[in-house]
Amino acid sequence: MADNLFDMLVFVRVVEAGSLSGAARDLRLSLAVVSRKLARLEERLGVRLVNRTTRTLALTEEGTTFHARCVRILSEIDEAELEVTRGRDVATGVLRVTSTYAFGRRRLAPLLSEFRSHHPGLHIQLDTSDSIANIVEGGYDLAVRFGALADSSLIARQLAPNIRVICGAPAYLDRHGRPEKPEDLLGHDCIVFGHPPLDDWVFADGTTVHVRGSLATNDGELAHAWALGGVGLIMKSIWDVRDDIDSGRLEVVLAKQRLPAAPIHAVYPHNRHTAAKVRLCVDFLADRLKRQSASMLPAI
Repeated sequence: MADNLFDMLVFVRVVEAGSLSGAARDLRLSLAVVSRKLARLEERLGVRLVNRTTRTLALTEEGTTFHARCVRILSEIDEAELEVTRGRDVATGVLRVTSTYAFGRRRLAPLLSEFRSHHPGLHIQLDTSDSIANIVEGGYDLAVRFGALADSSLIARQLAPNIRVICGAPAYLDRHGRPEKPEDLLGHDCIVFGHPPLDDWVFADGTTVHVRGSLATNDGELAHAWALGGVGLIMKSIWDVRDDIDSGRLEVVLAKQRLPAAPIHAVYPHNRHTAAKVRLCVDFLADRLKRQSASMLPAI
């Protein structure tokens, strides 16, 4: 059984590293040992897991399925070990985190600062970008992002729920009126943004409105600034605009018409060497964000 688990670990490391030599370096084994372990695993299973040449390595269909299962099994073993040693865990070293511009600046930065105050041996680096970073290639320990997990080699944990709202500056709404139903958006200047700009606004009941406007951008923060400047309506996560709504800088319209939105997730690679600092940070963020969401998501 122990040999089987180690063979699975070697296989997962090969996939994460993208090569047998990379896995050998990570595991501090010889290339010959890693190659032998992978060959033995394929022989025992009776299937080829990876197609490899001198320059490339690609998972087969069977390898993709087996890899996802291995990641889950190894993760559960790590969690079991961490559970019994939870009281002795401390967060130390460097924790590299990536998130979006808006959420990173408004919500995540102050929480990470607070988390750091509880762990004096920890150094935190937060990178913000509206492009989805490759966690493994970028060397990140943790990503905080909106949306579901697409990469089966990563682990995801939901941190907090989310909703979208449509809002605009009171000055804009006083000039152009307040929409009473989704179709009324067709008569408004709607600010769209994204890669490419999202101009189909979809409501929870299935209603879709193809909005139009004179301003579009790939920068969510710029779109936010335009809305604050009174040039149009914007659809944003409540996490991005709650402070502006509370202060009166923005006003929600069509509040009874819910818009689906992906919840906030913590996403991190399967790596037992960084598990303590990552898990402690994820636990902390889940606690704080759920507290915030209790007051943020109800009536708007």
